[in-house]
Amino acid sequence: MPSRNAIRIHGRFTLSGWLLVGTGLCLAFSQPAFAQADDDAQELAAIKAQMRRLEAEVQAIEHRHAQRAARHKLASANNHSSVSQFSRPVKTASNIAPARRAESPPSEAEPHSTLSLPARPTPAPLLQSGPARTELASNAPSAASPTSGGPLFQWLPSQAGTGKKHGMDLESSSPLAITQTAVDQLPPIFSIGNVSVRVGGFIDFSNIWRSSNMTSGPATAWNNFPYANSPNHGLAEERLSAQLSRFSTLLEANPTKSIRLQAYIETDFGGSAGTTNSVQISGYTPRLRQGYFTFTQKDWGLHILMGQAWSLATNYAKGILPRQEQLPAVTDNNQIPGISFTRVPQIRIGKDWAQKYWLGLSIEDPQATVAFSSPLSSGGTLPAAYGHSAGAKVFYANTGGVLLNPNSEYTYNPSPDIILKGAADTSFGHYEVFGLARWFRSLVEAPGARTTRKETKFGGGVGAGMTLPLGTQKLQLTGNILAGQGIGRYGPSLIPDTTFDGRGELTPVPEMMGALGLIGHPDKSVLLYTYGGIETAGRRRYIGANGAQYGYGVNDLNLGGCDVEFGVCNAQTRTLASFTTGGWWHFLDGHYGSLMGGLQYTYIRKFAFRGNDGEGNSVHPTTSGHTLYVTFRYFPFQQ
Repeated sequence: MPSRNAIRIHGRFTLSGWLLVGTGLCLAFSQPAFAQADDDAQELAAIKAQMRRLEAEVQAIEHRHAQRAARHKLASANNHSSVSQFSRPVKTASNIAPARRAESPPSEAEPHSTLSLPARPTPAPLLQSGPARTELASNAPSAASPTSGGPLFQWLPSQAGTGKKHGMDLESSSPLAITQTAVDQLPPIFSIGNVSVRVGGFIDFSNIWRSSNMTSGPATAWNNFPYANSPNHGLAEERLSAQLSRFSTLLEANPTKSIRLQAYIETDFGGSAGTTNSVQISGYTPRLRQGYFTFTQKDWGLHILMGQAWSLATNYAKGILPRQEQLPAVTDNNQIPGISFTRVPQIRIGKDWAQKYWLGLSIEDPQATVAFSSPLSSGGTLPAAYGHSAGAKVFYANTGGVLLNPNSEYTYNPSPDIILKGAADTSFGHYEVFGLARWFRSLVEAPGARTTRKETKFGGGVGAGMTLPLGTQKLQLTGNILAGQGIGRYGPSLIPDTTFDGRGELTPVPEMMGALGLIGHPDKSVLLYTYGGIETAGRRRYIGANGAQYGYGVNDLNLGGCDVEFGVCNAQTRTLASFTTGGWWHFLDGHYGSLMGGLQYTYIRKFAFRGNDGEGNSVHPTTSGHTLYVTFRYFPFQQ
């Protein structure tokens, strides 16, 4: 049966013709039979005028109907790809007419078929979950295709029931599921236009025990283990924490076969607001771990990164691409002594040759650490150097301003850190070398001067790294080393970058750091590791007017109180050495996620520069500490 909006065309007469004839007959038969000729002429003229008005109205109605039909047809064509996924096929004149002709032969009174306007399709929901999720995605066009149509938002096919496992590979030397979130190994969950979206992360619960009370969360400040003069020395510390729970999102688009765009955001709860405490509610705040976007031109081997990411000075497991860093699979959020890393804003340009040889240049956000043998804040006055009666006043930092931490100091930064790295991936391992350049600035007000002068000093170093199998993929060796001046910032122990000389200028401290690790895979669900690491510093000092030493690494300080409780101890760290062992067991998995348990033990030994006991005898302060982590992690996305 034709719809309410149907317009029928019968024989040779249009709708307007039938209306005019009907109207004329009605008006003609309404007059009396005995009307006079003059009256007939007047009435006939009136009828004709009324018929012309009615004809004009009918034509206007037909015009409006034609416009509506054209709009419906255009909308149907534009939305055909999306409507076909969510609604039943719509009957049009092309498929209704044959059916009607099959049911009954056309009559002479109706030589033409009936044109029926398509009904307006019911729109599909913007978001849909449950069983319909797979059905919607199976018919949807690929989000990676630049020419695909379809809805702005669509779920992508569910991986449940396919038998595929994602992201729980423990057979590498740095499993991404542990060290990062392995989001690259997960399937996209949904798409927004032509951008696919992957979501990763885990819920972490850690039990932390330390042999000395450092009042720290799940990140150990290795250089802060106290000497015996502190009442915290030997006072065990026990904490429970979920702060290392981590979430990440990876967005990807492929405008062409050779171009890939990605954006990556990673966060945890390692931040702490001014009112945060653990008394009743442990309300620790989210913080930005990584946030960057990348551009890749595969045909050219070109890679560009902009944003906050692991430094190019970090050791890599393959190439120099982000999310391929060779990070130890430890629980402690501050890694282990000897590992070189920062995680800072940067601009990186890389080039690869057949994904085998790599060259990268990174321009990274600078920041320096400053230490001195006696308390010295920015704007303070140095002890006078030998042969001078007064010392210089030095300025090297300001407190944080807008969008920076007002409780922290930020050093003067004349230019960014620059890192140049070359790497090679071979059949017998990954190898890399790099160079690091840094600049340090201070303002110096000489004794008696009324103005300051700028002083800039250069620092930097060279480093190398490797990751290779030891005869089998079940046993791997990894290592890294960095040596130079003013490089302390790149080590977890944060040995100071610089100190001051007698003229008030910053002078870089010579340093070296390195680590060596052995990673074993006795089973595909078990990972074992052992690491040894070291960080050590040299001396930078000057002789004062009173004959005493000042700077970093001085050896004439009275350190006799370092072994006496509540004694005075101003020891400066010379070397930190550590031994770490641990492992992970992936003991439960399925289409509901994965569960892992981890155990980590670290022994740390700290050595100070030599001093004296105030009676002419040399003393060498040392201290040690132990940390133990028991960790459980739930990975809801690794199914």
